[in-house]
Amino acid sequence: MQNQGNCYKNVWILSGTSDGPVIANRLLELNYSVFASVLTYKAGQAYIENPKLHIITGKLNNKDEIINFIKINKIKCVVDATHPFAAIISKNLNNACKEINTPLLLFERKSLINITNNFFYIDDLKNINNIDLENKNILLAIGSRFLNDTAKYYMNCKANVFTRVLPTSESITKAFGSCIKNSNIAILEPSKSEQGILEKKLCDFWEIDYVLCRESGSYSQKNWESIISGSEMKLFLVKRPKLKNDYSYSFNQYENLIDHIFRKY
Repeated sequence: MQNQGNCYKNVWILSGTSDGPVIANRLLELNYSVFASVLTYKAGQAYIENPKLHIITGKLNNKDEIINFIKINKIKCVVDATHPFAAIISKNLNNACKEINTPLLLFERKSLINITNNFFYIDDLKNINNIDLENKNILLAIGSRFLNDTAKYYMNCKANVFTRVLPTSESITKAFGSCIKNSNIAILEPSKSEQGILEKKLCDFWEIDYVLCRESGSYSQKNWESIISGSEMKLFLVKRPKLKNDYSYSFNQYENLIDHIFRKY
């Protein structure tokens, strides 16, 4: 495929380690220059080395930083492939791109959960209702940002609270600084297969009754679905926020996103 008209145009991707590298690789093959924003140095290592790929590490604090970055680097379009619950950065991206009339594209994988007797959607982290939680073991796989507050809530419901957090300094610090007992904290990367081997062993070891996670569409969510399916455990999925519906263009397939960028920018 030739892309003479779009040679070396700059596309900015904000993503984690699942979708970002795939989108970046396909754009690089089409001769785009790609800027990829990640939160940590480790996340940046998921990307290939390429002279037209530029990795930017760290948080973007506000709308003005985003506008400045777009202008300095002459970005032609921005791809928001951040976590579905990354509400602050998505809001700032939306406001910034609208202000300077830069195209903003949303990429968000579908969540294809098949609702069964032990899969449930809930509206927020503290929305497990109509269930007696006393002396039940609940595993929080929700990240670290709201971990302590959520753990306190379920402890007040007299549940035994456990958690799995990512091996990052921020997650580990927040986990061990929370109200959860140290012996109830596991630090591990989500298994990148539907087998969910480590997570399954963790649930068996802790005799987990309920798992609480967020509807991300990621391999982590798919692992929990696979583990819970056919078991006695119950999975509670917090619905995605509606904030990200406010986009002119949204995609859930790589091919459609890349084709749109190729034709338009």
